[in-house]
Amino acid sequence: MSQEALAEQCGVSFQQIQKYENGANRISFSRLVQIARALRCRVVDLMDVLDTPAGDGDVDLLSRMRTPGALELLNAFERLPQEARSSLVNLLRVMTDPEAGHKARHKEVA
Repeated sequence: MSQEALAEQCGVSFQQIQKYENGANRISFSRLVQIARALRCRVVDLMDVLDTPAGDGDVDLLSRMRTPGALELLNAFERLPQEARSSLVNLLRVMTDPEAGHKARHKEVA
């Protein structure tokens, strides 16, 4: 697909598409979704071609959301009451880092 055709489908100029492509302008997630739809692919398919600069939190977050089950987990997590969320986060800390669990128990005793 040409940059002109992609730009037309996304409602931007082809110059803007060029700026996205060469990294001169940041691309919002909603624009990334538009581009993926225009290209008939998934957003995660576009993520593989991104050259991620060190410390770019937006891209890091999007990359993490590609982990199988991440979206389902986040959806379920959002429906939990705050107390249950805190308990679940503490449980996951213990499961993934036994030292974190030891520190958390140590704080509760103090």
